[in-house]
Formats: sequence, structure tokens, C-alpha cells
Amino acid sequence: MQLGENLFEKFGKEYKAGEIIFCEYEPGDNFYFILSGQVQITKIVGDREKTLDIMGPGDIFGEMAILEQQPRSATVIALEDVRVLEFNRANFELLLKSNPQMALKLLKIFCKRIYDAKRQLMVLTLDGDEYRVADVILLMAEKEGIPIEERVSAEIKLTPEEIASMCAIPVENTLRVLKNYAKTGKIELFDNKLIVNNISEFYRLVHNKRKMMQRNK
Repeated sequence: MQLGENLFEKFGKEYKAGEIIFCEYEPGDNFYFILSGQVQITKIVGDREKTLDIMGPGDIFGEMAILEQQPRSATVIALEDVRVLEFNRANFELLLKSNPQMALKLLKIFCKRIYDAKRQLMVLTLDGDEYRVADVILLMAEKEGIPIEERVSAEIKLTPEEIASMCAIPVENTLRVLKNYAKTGKIELFDNKLIVNNISEFYRLVHNKRKMMQRNK
């Protein structure tokens, strides 16, 4: 979606690298469209800080403040100097009325963001490190459009540290799980990626775990 630099004079804001844009649990009534730079989305899970996403130009964050009028569900930090368009409820409604085509594009982005956030949080509902690691692998395969129920291979471009952060478990636990998967031939492990030999094995593992947890409720 191209919003155009001409809107920056009216809606633009700039943040320096390392600056906190907003914090988890604080009230908020605005959302942001990134023109340049990257931001990190983090959330406290238990006693650990979990990275939910890294966003760049063309991405939107903070939209739940507009949709649900609830406190922030995550913290957003500028990873580098960032330029954004900042919209609150009032100027957002004016923007939608003046540009219905943009309204449709924003709604599509909102729907995708809501699904992505819920899908990432689903990882944390699983008991057991091996299941969380498996679900992160599935999540990344889904983002690449890989059919996870089929016997196909998948390249997952994540480091063990990134997987650990997404799972909210220690790196050493993540490495132990990954090495076990490699030892049993389920994956090939590299420094900055892994190759899954049969993604459907991970689908069945996570699917059966969720069914068992549901029965035990």
C-alpha cells in the first residue's frame, strides 16, 4: 500500500533508534504506518521478553487501539531511525471518508495483523518445549505458503536464538530440541536456518498435542 510522502507533513512522526514508541499495558488511541526504518514488537510472557515481530516499511502496528480501545498488548521499540504516519481515531475516520480505496486496503491489513497476532500467541499455549519449537516451525512455514499437512520439505530461515524468543523458552532448551529433531532425521540444522524434511510430521505432532490439551481441560 502506497500512502505517499505527501501525508508526512500532516501525520508524520520520527523516532530515533532505541526509542520506545509505546509500552505494553499503557492506554493508546493511535496506530502507525511505517514509512522507513524497522521496529521490534515485544511482549512479556511469564518472566521473559518475547519478540513477536520485526516490522519495516509498509507495515502497520498499534491498530488494536483503534479496533478494540484496550490497553496496548505489546511494546514497540525503534530498531533504527524510524519515520511513521501516526493516526488516531478522529483523523483516521476523516481519512477513511475521504479515501474509501485506502479504507479497504487498511481493513485487509488489519484482518491479517489480527490473525498473525493470534497465531503467534497460540504457540505460547502449548505445554512442552518440543511442541512450541514445532509450532514455530509450522508458523513460519504457513507464512511462506507451504502446505503444512503434506509431505513436503520446508526451509525455515530462523536462528535458534530467534526460535527461542518466539517460543519464550531459553536458548539452551531450544538448541536441545532442535538437536534432537536433527538426530532423528526430522530436520537439518544450520546456523541461520533449518531444513524440515517432512513438514506434515510437525503438523501431526502439534495437532495431536492441541487435541490432547483440549480433552484434558
